[in-house]
Amino acid sequence: MRTDRLAREFPVEFRWYVFPLHPETPEEGMELTDLLKIPAEQLAPMQARVREVAAAEGLPLAERSRTYNSRRAQELGKWAETRGVGDAWRQAVYRAFFVEGRNIALVEELARLAVEVGLDGEAVKAVLAQERFAAAVDADWQRAEEAGISAVPSHICEGTRLVGFAKYQDFLRLIGRG
Repeated sequence: MRTDRLAREFPVEFRWYVFPLHPETPEEGMELTDLLKIPAEQLAPMQARVREVAAAEGLPLAERSRTYNSRRAQELGKWAETRGVGDAWRQAVYRAFFVEGRNIALVEELARLAVEVGLDGEAVKAVLAQERFAAAVDADWQRAEEAGISAVPSHICEGTRLVGFAKYQDFLRLIGRG
């Protein structure tokens, strides 16, 4: 990934914030065609273009027809960070959602993911029920709104924003090295 390369080559530190990507999506998910309000025949070519970009980055990305609500996964991501497995959690959630098509809104699914990264699957239920990290997610969502972020991925460095799957040269310019 370009951000991994950037971190290897330059003294940059990334801080990850979550974003309210379609928070209105119900727990059972919804069809992408309904979410995007497009006819079914437009979805496959659109996804093919996104998969090309992902492949160029070395990111696996499966064709999918549904999307799921990520709020609970975001809260658990904040918890995972406090346990030292934030990166592993982000990677596991990415794989589950974008590669395997798993419903990351379901508590039981999230508990399985937690175990995969070395967290206590039973603790997932308590963390979510007690809303231990809800305020942290709310703060990130507020920060995104205040920054005018409306798409992911978005990267910000000293007030300059880079949105979308940008070229490495664009990242170099973002950090003042290109």
